[in-house]
Amino acid sequence: MQMRYEELTIEGRNAVTEALRSGRPVDKLFVLDGCQDGPVRTIIREAKKHDTIINFVSKERLDSMSETGKHQGVIAYAAAYEYAEVQDILDAAGEKGEPPFIFILDGIEDPHNLGAIIRTANLAGAHGVIIPKRRAVGLTATVAKTSAGAINYTPVAKVTNIAQTIEELKKEGMWFVCAAMDGEVMYNLDLKGPIGLVIGAEGEGVSRLVREKCDFTASIPMKGNIDSLNASVAAGVLAYEIVRQRML
Repeated sequence: MQMRYEELTIEGRNAVTEALRSGRPVDKLFVLDGCQDGPVRTIIREAKKHDTIINFVSKERLDSMSETGKHQGVIAYAAAYEYAEVQDILDAAGEKGEPPFIFILDGIEDPHNLGAIIRTANLAGAHGVIIPKRRAVGLTATVAKTSAGAINYTPVAKVTNIAQTIEELKKEGMWFVCAAMDGEVMYNLDLKGPIGLVIGAEGEGVSRLVREKCDFTASIPMKGNIDSLNASVAAGVLAYEIVRQRML
């Protein structure tokens, strides 16, 4: 089970330094551009050790982000929950004696969509969810709330490179299907065995590089007047076709 962290905007030099040193997962650090004094250099050094994304911004930006008015040139965004490792997800499948079933999300930016997908992953019996570090939403309080508690039970791993992670998981015997409107109708595909379901960003879909790593592309039959489903709904429809086939 994942450890719970209260989501925090952490402000001020001492508070940010202590958060980093304590091992609390810090997603992003915002630093006053041009500030080079000792305490700030220490904070940047600690942040780099933890692979935190660092943004150098103007005083106006920091002032607008600040809730206390006393940011001292540094504001950090901490994750609401601790992230798992990819190996934790594989281990979860092994403990259940099941072939791994993993959701891989390529750039989901809407926290409501991410929360809904984690909820679906849990109910569909997936062993975990993998998200990218950059250009995607992390585990915020909104994500936690939308997941309806599923975030406590479904591990979420954050990786630097989705395409590379797929390559590594292929070596573990997994294969991958991504959602794409021009793919093979999902009912015609064999979706059993150790599988990764790849869902792309809202509107843009799965990136070309990630799609090239996938073994299959699956489409959902659509008969209406608009051209696509919301990312979390598409994830649910495809996930439950995988569930149906795993039950056969």
